Amino acid sequence: MDTALLIVDHGSLLPEANEMLEGVAELVRSRVPGLTVHISHMELAEPSIQTGFAACVSDGAENIIVHPYMLSPGRHSTSDIPRIVSEVAASFPEVSFSVTPPLGIHQKIGEVILERAGLI
Repeated sequence: MDTALLIVDHGSLLPEANEMLEGVAELVRSRVPGLTVHISHMELAEPSIQTGFAACVSDGAENIIVHPYMLSPGRHSTSDIPRIVSEVAASFPEVSFSVTPPLGIHQKIGEVILERAGLI
C-alpha cells in the first residue's frame, strides 16, 4: 500500500512563515527517500488541507498519514485538523487516513531549544 505523509500547520498571512513548512517537508523527504510528502495549511494560506490531501491521492497514495505540525495538543491539532481531514477524506473513500498527535514533548525539541539558546 502506497503511503503518503501530509504535514499540516496553521497557516499564516506571512509568506515566509508558510514557506518554512516546505523546508520541513524537504527534511522529511531527505530522511525517507521515495516517501510522498506534501504540505498544507489549516487556514489563511494555500495549499489547503483539501489540496494537499488530493495531491497525495494524485501521487498514488492509498494511505495518508496527516501530521499536525504544532507543538501542543490544542483545539486545532486535536479537533479542527482531524475534522477537516475527515471531511476531505469522504471524497476519497478508497483511501485510508490517520492523524498523528502533534509534536508534543520530545528530547530532540529540548535539544533544539538549547541549541537556539546557544547553550549546547
